[in-house]
Amino acid sequence: MTTNYSKNAEESPEPCKADVKGSIPSWLQGTLLRNGPGIFSVGVTSYDHWCDGMAIMKSFAIKDGEVTYRSKFLTSDTYKANMAANRIVVSEMGTMAYPDPSKNFIVKAITFLNHTVPDFTDNGASNFIKYGKDYYATSETNYIRKIDPVTLETLDKVDYMKYLPVNLASSHPHYDKEGNTYNIGTSIAEKAKTKYILFKVPAVSEKDKDKDAPALKNVEVICTVPCRSLLTPSYYHSFGITDNYFIFIEQPLKLDILKMATAYMRGVNWASCMKLCPEENTLIHLIDRKTGKVVETKYYTGAMVVYHHVNAFEDDGHVVFDVIAYNDNSLYEMFYLSKLKKDSGFQNAGYFKPSYKRFALPIQSDKGVAVGEDLVKLKYTTASAVKEKEGKLMCQAEVFCEGFELPRINYDFNCKRHRFVYGNCVEESVLAKEIAKLDTETKEKVYWSEENCLPSEPVFIPRPNGESEDDGVVLASVINCNPGQSGFLLILDGRTLKEVARAYVNTPINRDMHGLFIPLEN
Repeated sequence: MTTNYSKNAEESPEPCKADVKGSIPSWLQGTLLRNGPGIFSVGVTSYDHWCDGMAIMKSFAIKDGEVTYRSKFLTSDTYKANMAANRIVVSEMGTMAYPDPSKNFIVKAITFLNHTVPDFTDNGASNFIKYGKDYYATSETNYIRKIDPVTLETLDKVDYMKYLPVNLASSHPHYDKEGNTYNIGTSIAEKAKTKYILFKVPAVSEKDKDKDAPALKNVEVICTVPCRSLLTPSYYHSFGITDNYFIFIEQPLKLDILKMATAYMRGVNWASCMKLCPEENTLIHLIDRKTGKVVETKYYTGAMVVYHHVNAFEDDGHVVFDVIAYNDNSLYEMFYLSKLKKDSGFQNAGYFKPSYKRFALPIQSDKGVAVGEDLVKLKYTTASAVKEKEGKLMCQAEVFCEGFELPRINYDFNCKRHRFVYGNCVEESVLAKEIAKLDTETKEKVYWSEENCLPSEPVFIPRPNGESEDDGVVLASVINCNPGQSGFLLILDGRTLKEVARAYVNTPINRDMHGLFIPLEN
């Protein structure tokens, strides 16, 4: 099975009815949106890294047992500039764009200045975020693009910097039942300080519901966390949340701001300015949601690289959180297109599979506790937090399994103790051929796979008034490499991971990153 990951995707902007095999549950009504890179070459120029590709959005609209599919390129400013020039002229994290050699000195000088103090891309190819009543395509820069979730039309360009001073922002926010959104961003050297900003975008109020103004205009800063070093902030992709706390992992995978400022001049990409400092510990910040203060106790663990949090919850004086952790930063390297082509994607040389880890942070004071004592008192986990000195705990995680990524839970159990997690199996490669359901109590897994088929990140949709945590369905878009067969939307039973239905689309499906499900009533 071979897949050409550098091949440009084709958009299908007009809705087309999918061919459904099986029976879609009558209660399943809504739209699955998926986002990811889709254009990898423009004219004679090509992106070096898969994540840099220009975004293509996909939608699977499910209603009354039928599925309608469409896909559309995100017509960002980046897209428009590249297409107008017929070459890549906007730099991405893993690809530095240089002007046409025939351009004059002034054009080259302007390009140089734009890269010294970079104005980042608005190519939101990572995920979708909901702020208020609006949906946005997002990467991790200060720009997001509003989209129409029905037609996939690209709408307003929104700059976080107009509302709060963040140069970078996570593409994995959290939502509460009231419709508020929580996220985190990095403010670089603002007023000579580099800090992480946790913020809340409130749900749309009654008085604003008919207005077009972005919900970000009502953004509230909850907390600022000083960066350990002014010019080397930590890279992060997500964060954790419980009823009373935020969990932010300040890991020793760092962005070197000075190197980023000179990268263009040195002929290297911005990703080369991201460095892992394995000799440094990882600092885990626990932030009180009510006070906006960082808990005084300092929680540390060994060097690790985390992209995805799974879930977090509180239990008997502890904050427990699960993450997918790597020992190094080789994951990003695996997605260079030259690497994917060389390894055919399925046996990655130098690939180190991630571990599913559970940490437990004791909230109670360590005063009166002897140095060397483990403060974790929970019976169901072997995670530990050993006192090193007053106010400092060294945490060791319990490892549930390895080779598991893109974790999703029943989001009704966000901030609650969960049992089941759905994800992709990445035992041998960054490219998954299986979907797995992990039982965190028994540590057992059940799987779905089909020959020559590559599933996306699985998304769990709970059945209304379901009887159990796993009562619902799992949705995934699937690339079908079997000759003469189409890609499809896969619908699995959340309990057994047995197939319920699939919906074939008559157009090629590309690999994507992340997405979300919008219930019909929304």
